[in-house]
Amino acid sequence: MNLSDLRENYTKGGIRIAEMHPSPFAQLEEWFLVAREQKIPDSNAMNLATSNQEGLVSSRTVLLKGIVNEKLQFFTNYRSQKARDLAENQHAALTFHWRELERQINIRGTVEKSSREVSEAYFKSRPYSSQIGAWVSEHQSARVGVRSSLEAREAELITRFPESGEVPCPEFWGGYELRPSYIEFWQGRQGRLHDRICYLKTDQEDWSLERLSP
Repeated sequence: MNLSDLRENYTKGGIRIAEMHPSPFAQLEEWFLVAREQKIPDSNAMNLATSNQEGLVSSRTVLLKGIVNEKLQFFTNYRSQKARDLAENQHAALTFHWRELERQINIRGTVEKSSREVSEAYFKSRPYSSQIGAWVSEHQSARVGVRSSLEAREAELITRFPESGEVPCPEFWGGYELRPSYIEFWQGRQGRLHDRICYLKTDQEDWSLERLSP
C-alpha cells in the first residue's frame, strides 16, 4: 500500500475574511447549518484531544451536544481517560472534519465540568439504552476480560432500572464545557493553498480575525 499516492484535490470554493461573521459563534452556527442541510453524517462529531500533566496526549471522537453561553458542551464518564486528563490539565482541542464540504473547524480552549443540573437534564433526554449504557460503562477505559461480562452487567441494570421507570443519572457521568480562545475555519483549496481564517480571543474579551498561511 502506497499511502503517498492518496490525495484529494479540493474544488468546492474558498472563504474570505470580509464574508465572516464578527462573532465566531455565529460563524459556527452557519457552518453547522450547512452541514445539516447537506446531511453530513454525524455532523456534530468532533475529535477531542487532551493531555495529562506529563504532556502525554490522547484523542477520541465525542459528540457536540450544545453551544451555551459561548461554550461547547459534551458529555462523558467522569472516570474516563479524558476526564482524568482534564482533571490534571484543563486545556483541550477540538476538530470537526466535514470531508464532503472540504471543511474543518479547529478549536482550542479550557474545559470545566457542567453543573449537576445540566448533566441530569441532558441524561434524562437520552434514549433508555444510552442511559443503561452509561451505567454499564461505569469504569470506562478500564480493561475488560470478556464482552459477556458487560452484557451480564447490562441485563442486571435493565432489571434494576426497568424502562417503565426512571434511570437516575450516575454520579460518575456528566457534562463538560469548553470555552474557546482560538477558533479556526479551514476550507480546502486547489494546489493545497487552503484558506485558514482564525478568531483569536483578546485580553478585552473581544475576538480578532486573521488569515493564516496554509
